[in-house]
Amino acid sequence: MPDIAPLGGDAQLANRFLLEVDGVQIGVFKSVSGLSLSIQTEEVQEGGENGYVHKLPGRMTWPNLVFKRGVTQGDVLFQWINKVSGEGFSAQHNKVDRHTGAVTVVGYDGTRLRSWSLDGVFPVRWSGPAFDSDSNAALEEELEIAHHGFHVR
Repeated sequence: MPDIAPLGGDAQLANRFLLEVDGVQIGVFKSVSGLSLSIQTEEVQEGGENGYVHKLPGRMTWPNLVFKRGVTQGDVLFQWINKVSGEGFSAQHNKVDRHTGAVTVVGYDGTRLRSWSLDGVFPVRWSGPAFDSDSNAALEEELEIAHHGFHVR
């Protein structure tokens, strides 16, 4: 039986996640969710075989990614959103302008630990902070992006 590496051996700890689109840094976020994939299966029943049903891989699907962070003064995120939606979308003759993106895990010391390249990226939702003068909670914003899949860089 092979030895199991102790926790922390190859485990990567991070406190930030960088989103880049076409090489431009959109922002650093405190959390990212949705980095997953699903493979649909097709069942094929073989004539005369009653012990099992063949399962074949089918279409792959990826959920949207959701990024969260504290509100910043930077405008790069909104410049990208405006470029691919609203008047920017009409300027492209209502053609979806998809981009190449990347999510990078950034370690506590600022080193890039791991990256996932995203295909066909475009923003689909942004929500700003809830304003409440009775609350001491940090102001947060949330960005959701659609994509056509990812691969490890």
